[in-house]
Amino acid sequence: MLVARDVRKTFGQLQAVDGVSLDVARGEVLCIIGPSGSGKSTFLRCLNQLERIDGGGIWIDGDLIGYRRIGDKLHPLHDADVARQRLATGMVFQRFNLFQHMTVLQNIIEGPVTVQKRRRAEAVTEALALLDRVGLADKRDAYPAQLSGGQQQRVAIARALAMQSRLMLFDEPTSALDPELVGEVLNVMRDLARSGMTMIVVTHELGFAREVAHRVVFMDHGAIVEAGSPQQVLGNPQQARTKEFIAAVLN
Repeated sequence: MLVARDVRKTFGQLQAVDGVSLDVARGEVLCIIGPSGSGKSTFLRCLNQLERIDGGGIWIDGDLIGYRRIGDKLHPLHDADVARQRLATGMVFQRFNLFQHMTVLQNIIEGPVTVQKRRRAEAVTEALALLDRVGLADKRDAYPAQLSGGQQQRVAIARALAMQSRLMLFDEPTSALDPELVGEVLNVMRDLARSGMTMIVVTHELGFAREVAHRVVFMDHGAIVEAGSPQQVLGNPQQARTKEFIAAVLN
């Protein structure tokens, strides 16, 4: 589903993403781990075109992301075309980014109705099913301020799913939560993984990665240091930097 080749992104003198290449198959769960500032979140934002890459290429279902080829040259897409391509990926952020003036139900149907021009009745029916799936069917008329952090993040997941994206991106979705609320969000993500959803998850939750991921990637200084199965990367890492990071997290 996803092919990334030599992806690069710079901010001034900082090489935030430095030649990242990886493939993600349909139905695969890939967890990306690494220290703060290692380029994990920036790479995710490149996949969703929230950041324009400075080198390399990204393909989703065979479509080159962010550019069109005319003859032998690549030309950046116009904003409207970028927005259309972005529908292929759903994004769940560290902060929930819910519209505070809208109810839970309104938050979820806003994208399908306004962006995708779907019928409101259809969007509402699907939104209610998604709320039931994330365990919040009774919160349809609540406002975000009336919800816990864990509940808000579950609404954010339902909102992303409502766009019917082919690839789900999670950017440290539990990092802003109190420890006792982490489990309820991870349980929803476990359910998504079991359902066959294609997911890329930036996380510090090594237990979740060990349990759910098909592959784990460790990044540092914008590059992939080590990649493999959870048993290999988390249980028997080969690179000294990976060992140092895992030991620090577990301690």
